[in-house]
Amino acid sequence: MSLIGTLFIGLIVGWLARWLKPGSDKMGLILTTVLGVAGSFFATYAGTFLGLYQPGEPAGFIGALIGAIVLLYIVGAIKARQD
Repeated sequence: MSLIGTLFIGLIVGWLARWLKPGSDKMGLILTTVLGVAGSFFATYAGTFLGLYQPGEPAGFIGALIGAIVLLYIVGAIKARQD
């Protein structure tokens, strides 16, 4: 998958992860988008490096979504600890 494709999928994944994650988040749209893109990049390249799936497979989208949700939980926990 190209860099632009991964970035676009990351935008969608970030919004979808925020919608799927239970509880209220006080993160803005920009932080959610950045976390989605980061989760997408991590899941895409880590999954292909480990041989779990090939670029462009639907499993990559699911992996990116799970990665974004995990990042949302981590950042939410860090922000809650600071407050």
